[in-house]
Amino acid sequence: KSMVNNRKQDIYKVTIWGSIVNFILLIFKCIAGILGHSSAMIADAVHSLSDFVTDVIVLFFVRISSKPADTTHKYGHGKFETLATTFIGFALLVVGIGIFIEGIENIIAVIKGKTLQAPGLIALVAATVSIILKELIYQYTIYYGKKLNSQTVVANAWHHRSDAFSSIGTLIGIAGAMFLGEKWRVLDPIAAVIVSLFILKVAIDILKNSLDELMEHSLSDVEEEEIKQIILSIDGVESPHHLRTRRIGNRVAIEVHIRMNGNMILTKAHQITTEVEQQLKLRFGENTHIGIHAEPIK
Repeated sequence: KSMVNNRKQDIYKVTIWGSIVNFILLIFKCIAGILGHSSAMIADAVHSLSDFVTDVIVLFFVRISSKPADTTHKYGHGKFETLATTFIGFALLVVGIGIFIEGIENIIAVIKGKTLQAPGLIALVAATVSIILKELIYQYTIYYGKKLNSQTVVANAWHHRSDAFSSIGTLIGIAGAMFLGEKWRVLDPIAAVIVSLFILKVAIDILKNSLDELMEHSLSDVEEEEIKQIILSIDGVESPHHLRTRRIGNRVAIEVHIRMNGNMILTKAHQITTEVEQQLKLRFGENTHIGIHAEPIK
C-alpha cells in the first residue's frame, strides 16, 4: 500500500512541477503573442494552455487510478489512468488541428495580398525561454514516467516536449519574420503549421496506445512468448495454452492454462503454480493479475 502511495505522490510531484511551469509559460506566451503580434506565439500559448489542462486531468485521474481494488472494481482502478492518457491524446489532437487551421488561414491571407505585422522582440524572448524550460521539464517528467511505469506521466512528458518543438518552430518563424524583411513575415504562420504536424504525430501515437488498452489489446507477441518461456522454465509444467493478456493502467493481467502430472498431490500442484506466479511477477511487476488453470497432462 505504501508503494502505491509513494507512486501516487511521485506522480503528483512531477505533474505539479509541470503544471507550475505550464502556467507561467501560458501567461508569458499569451502576453508576448499579443504584444509581439505573433500568431505563432499565440498558437504556442494555446498549446501551453492544453498542457496545463492535461496536468489537471492527470492529477485528477491518478488519484482515482491508485485506489485499491474494491467490491465494484475487482481488477483495481488502473483503467482510469488509461482514460486520462486518452484525454491527453485528444487534447493534443484538438490543439494540433487548431494550430494547423489558423496557420493555413494566415498563409492564405498573405497569398491574397495581406501584409502581416512583424513580430516583436518579446515574442522571440518568450519562444527561447519556452524551449529551455519545456525541454528541462520534459527530461524531468520522462525520467519519472519510466521509473514509475506510468503511461500517463510518459504521455504528459511528450506533451511537454511537443510544446518545446512548438516553440522551436515558433522561434524560427518569429526570427525569420523579424529579420528577413516584410515578405518573409509569412514564416510566422508557416512555423505554426509545421509545429502542428509534430503535435498531431505525438497525439496519434498516444491515442493509438491508450485506445488499444481500453479495447483490451493483448501484450505484444514478444511479451507473450516471454510469458510462455517463463512458464516452461518451471519444473513440472508443460504446454502453456489459452494465454490471454491485457494491460490495466500500469499493471498487466495474465490468464493461462498449464498442464501438470495428473497424479500429483494437490499441495505439490499448488506449490508449482505459486512458483509460476512468482516468476511472472518478477518480470511484470508485483501488482500483476495472474490467473492459472491447471490441467492433467494428456
